[in-house]
Amino acid sequence: MTGLPFIDAHVHLWDLSRLRYAWLTPPFGDGGPNGNVSRIASDYLLDDYRREAAKWNVVGMVHVDAGAAADQALDETDWLQDIADAEGMPNGIVAYVPLDSANAETLLADQARRRNVRGIRQIVNWHAAPNRTYTDRDLTLDPEWQAGFALLKKFDLSFDLQAYPPQFANLAKLIARHPETPVILNHAGMGVDGDREWRAGMKALAALPNVFVKISGLGFVWRDLVREGVRRRVLATIDLFGADRCMFASDFPTDRLFGGFDETLGNYAEAVSGFTEDERRDLWARNANRIYRLNLDV
Repeated sequence: MTGLPFIDAHVHLWDLSRLRYAWLTPPFGDGGPNGNVSRIASDYLLDDYRREAAKWNVVGMVHVDAGAAADQALDETDWLQDIADAEGMPNGIVAYVPLDSANAETLLADQARRRNVRGIRQIVNWHAAPNRTYTDRDLTLDPEWQAGFALLKKFDLSFDLQAYPPQFANLAKLIARHPETPVILNHAGMGVDGDREWRAGMKALAALPNVFVKISGLGFVWRDLVREGVRRRVLATIDLFGADRCMFASDFPTDRLFGGFDETLGNYAEAVSGFTEDERRDLWARNANRIYRLNLDV
C-alpha cells in the first residue's frame, strides 16, 4: 500500500498433493517454533499469494524453500521453475541442500543448474528449549556443515541463514572466512530471547559486509504482532545494517499465523514512513533486486 515497487524477498508456495511436507501434515500441536500450523496447512499457490498481496505493488518475488521432504528438494525447484517460466514469478529461488551431506557438492551443482536458483537455505536454528529448536544439535559447529558452506562460492550461490542470535558469534567467524558468499539473514535474526542477546548477535553479523537481512517473521518474537515492538525491531535492524543491506519480506503464508498480509506489511511501512524515498525504494525492492541478482527494472 506504499505504492512503491515491492520485491517480496521471502515467499513460500506449496501444493500438498505434489510434494510431502511433514510440518504441514497432521496431527498438529501447539508445540514447536511455529505453534499450531493447521491454519496454513492447505495448498498455497501463486494465485493465492496474489490475492493476499493485491493491495501491494508486487513486481517480483523470491521463493525460499518451504520444508518439502529432503529427497524432493530438486522436484520443488523444478516445479517452481515451471511456474516462473509460465507466470514470470518467482524471479529467484532459494533451494534446499543439506550442507552437511556427503554429497552436498553434487546436490549444489544440481540446484545451481536451474535457471532461477540464486541461493540455498538449510534451517539451522538450534535452541536449548525444545519448543524453540528446529534441530537436535547446532549443525553450524560441525566441520562437515562448514565444509558444505565453503562450497557455495564454487556455484555462485548465496546462503539464506535462519538461526538464533546465540549462534551468530560463531557463524560470523565462518562467514568472515568466505567474504565472496552473500549471506541473507532470515526474519530479522529471530530474536526470541530478548533485545540484549539479539542485539549482540546482530552486531557480530552486521560487522561483515557480505551479510544482509530480511525484515520479516517478527511474529516469531511477538505472536500477536505488538505494533510498537515490531516498530522498534524494524528500526533497530536498519540502524545496525543500514538501509542498503535490509529488505522487506512477507514470509507468507507462514506469517499469516501471526497476522494478515496488509497488517504485517503495513507495520513495516509505518515504521519507515519517515525515511527518504530512496531509502524506502531500497528497502522495498532495490536491495532484494541487487542481492538476489534478479535483474528487474526497479
